[in-house]
Amino acid sequence: MLIEYLLRRLSLLLFMVVTLTIFTFSLNYLFPGDVLTNFSGQVNTNYTQTQALVEKYRIDESLLVQYGAFLARIATGDWGISLSSGLNVFEHVTRLFPATLELCVYALCVAVLLGIPAGIIASAYHRRWPDRVINSLTLMGFSIPIFWLALLLIMVFCLGLGLFPMSGRIGLLYEIQPVSNFILVDIIIQGFPYHGLAFFDALRHLALPTIVLAMYPTTVLVRFTRDSMLQVLEQNYIKTARAKGLNRRQLILHHALRNALLPVIKQIGLQFSTLITLAMVTEVIFSWPGIGRWLIDSIYQRDYPAIQGGLLAVSMFVILANMLAEFSHTLFDPLSRNQAYGKV
Repeated sequence: MLIEYLLRRLSLLLFMVVTLTIFTFSLNYLFPGDVLTNFSGQVNTNYTQTQALVEKYRIDESLLVQYGAFLARIATGDWGISLSSGLNVFEHVTRLFPATLELCVYALCVAVLLGIPAGIIASAYHRRWPDRVINSLTLMGFSIPIFWLALLLIMVFCLGLGLFPMSGRIGLLYEIQPVSNFILVDIIIQGFPYHGLAFFDALRHLALPTIVLAMYPTTVLVRFTRDSMLQVLEQNYIKTARAKGLNRRQLILHHALRNALLPVIKQIGLQFSTLITLAMVTEVIFSWPGIGRWLIDSIYQRDYPAIQGGLLAVSMFVILANMLAEFSHTLFDPLSRNQAYGKV
């Protein structure tokens, strides 16, 4: 049963990947300008270079052959040349994506550490003042646009109080060699240089972007955990345990929490994929050197090879994150494999 389910999921993954690559390939013909330039990112080529590019990208052959060559180049890391920088697009993606991933991981950790306990407390004190306070704060956080929240935090904590820097990953005084391209990990690998001041400075740069990015998934996890807990607390086995004299703490920790967190696990994975898209706005406001900011800059500069590469990388990661969330949920809750296909 598990093998059959995994095969169905993998076939769906393959279908989405093929659809994504077909769309990315078609952008070369949908973008304005020369098709060969959109493929390669090279301009002002002479006749010999043009003929070599035509042969490489199979421009004079059918679309199916061109698409096959496109897949081969994607698999080998040949994503074209950026029109603005003149560097390989794949190099940009591999260098910038860890910064975005780092920011999303920290934001998701904050969302889990705050959202799940808050949802449990709200369900434990249903229709009492803790529940009302948490619901009110959740509604406020869900309604606030992240760009407005980011600007508000910059105005208060950066310009007003001067507690946090307003841009970048680390101060210009510190020179950290990129090893993993995760700034905190690189600082730890290099033995906390500058007597640990670089690590503290990197944390200060991470604080505001992480808070802004974590706002939306935190509110979603609070509401989702609360609703899941309330649904579990209405089950018959919980009522039986309550009739045996168990207090609220024992009911939640030993009986309700494990079952209530099963759907929350899937939601955590889905929120991680959402963070990738929300990070684009956050990176632009805080000048965070990630793939989202680079992709938006490429749109402004009409850097078509970079737009294709960034779109392909972000979309592929979102697809993989959703699939990983689906697999994790199925691993912890085998019954969901049957429910998803109408079986009992």
